[in-house]
Amino acid sequence: MQRLELGGAGHLAFCRTPGSSPEVMFLGGFASDMTGTKALHLEAHCRSAGRAFTRFDYRGHGASSGRFEDGTIGDWGVDATAVLDRVVEGPAVLVGSSMGGWIMLLLALARPERVKGLVGIASAPDFTERLLRPSLSAEALAELRDHGVHRRPSAYGEPLPIRARLLDEGREHLLLDAPIAIGCPVHLLHGQADPDVPWQLSLELAGRLASRQVTLELVKDGDHRLSRELDPRRIALALDRVLEVASLT
Repeated sequence: MQRLELGGAGHLAFCRTPGSSPEVMFLGGFASDMTGTKALHLEAHCRSAGRAFTRFDYRGHGASSGRFEDGTIGDWGVDATAVLDRVVEGPAVLVGSSMGGWIMLLLALARPERVKGLVGIASAPDFTERLLRPSLSAEALAELRDHGVHRRPSAYGEPLPIRARLLDEGREHLLLDAPIAIGCPVHLLHGQADPDVPWQLSLELAGRLASRQVTLELVKDGDHRLSRELDPRRIALALDRVLEVASLT
C-alpha cells in the first residue's frame, strides 16, 4: 500500500500492480474500500494476465485520510482524478462499483483522452438525488435540519453519517437527465435482486450513453454487491471483453 499526498487536503491510500496497458483502475462504492472481493479478484485477474491494475480509497474511506461524513461526490471525483493523473500510467479502463459507477462516468467525461473503456457494477449515477433524498423520512430530514447530520442505518455495517452537503453538492454532478457524451466501450452489470440500486437505473444509463458499444448484463438472482462465488468471474469476463473492444478502437 502506498500514499498519494494531496497537499493540505490529506492523502489517498492506493495499491498499484505494474504491467501492460491499458491499465485497469477500480473505483469502489459508497462507504466501501479497496479491500473488497471484487477489487481483489480483479487485481489477481489482471496480475495473471500481466496487466497493470490500480485500486484506491477515496478520502474518508478505508486507509485514506479524512472523515467519511465530510465527503461529497465532487470531492471523491477529485480523488479519482488525482489517482488517474498521478498514479495510473497511459490509457485506462475504469471499473466502477455502485457509487464508483457514477464516479467513473464523471472521470470519463473529464479525461476522455485517457479513458478507453468502462465496466459498471450496479452503477448508481445520481443516487444522492434519485435514491437517497427520496428515501429520507420526515424524522431524518429533521435531523439534518436540526443537527446537520443523519445517521442512516446500513445493511452492511454501522449506520452511515449523512450530511445535507452530500445531497446538495450531488446536484452539481447529475448525469441522467441528458445525453452522456461518452463514446468508449461500456459494459454494465446489474443484479435484478439488488435491494439498494434498482437495475432499471443501469437500463436508463445505457440509453443515455452516446457510445454505440454498450452492453447491459442483467443477473436475475444477483444482489447489489455481486460478490458471490461466480459473480467476480462474471465481472472479470466483462472486463476482458471491454479490454478487447478497446484495443480494436
